[in-house]
Amino acid sequence: MSSGNPPAVGEKIREIRKQRALTLDTLSERSGVSKGMLSQIESEKVNPTVATVWKIARGLGVDLEALLKGRNEVIRIFDVLHHGDRVALDTEEHGTHLQVLSPLDLAEDLEVYLLTLDQGGALRSQAHAARSEEYLTVLEGRVRVQAGNNSSELAAGDFIRYNCDVDHAIENVNNGPSRLHMIVRFLKTQWA
Repeated sequence: MSSGNPPAVGEKIREIRKQRALTLDTLSERSGVSKGMLSQIESEKVNPTVATVWKIARGLGVDLEALLKGRNEVIRIFDVLHHGDRVALDTEEHGTHLQVLSPLDLAEDLEVYLLTLDQGGALRSQAHAARSEEYLTVLEGRVRVQAGNNSSELAAGDFIRYNCDVDHAIENVNNGPSRLHMIVRFLKTQWA
């Protein structure tokens, strides 16, 4: 480009995608924009909305403004969620209290919770998406974790990681409340 103008958005998207060795399928999965639409944007056949470019920028891991201006600056995240901004989730299970610690835009990607189970309380869940994993650290009390055919009792300070793409449960077996830090990680299937 001899004019010194930054490359068009579609051209810049293709350039960054190739630098990161991503296929159109992979970028489509990461961004939520269809492979066909990505192909049309990269070949400058359509003019995408800002919302679509934002999704693609997130999928590429670059800042939206930098992408629009023809640069490929990596997103630098500094999200703060104050205690008063936490979302509490009520469950159908008596004595089960969940607080969402992670930003809501991470839902179905990486979710972080503070789980409190009253005496006799339990959190029972159906299978999550394929290959999903849960990571639990017992902060106080004692719990029994069951995932599919596997089961284990854990005390304060213990950690467990398990696939949660099967029915699973966390039961308080303590003579008082139990508190846990829980992370749910949704692993995406990569298609070549």
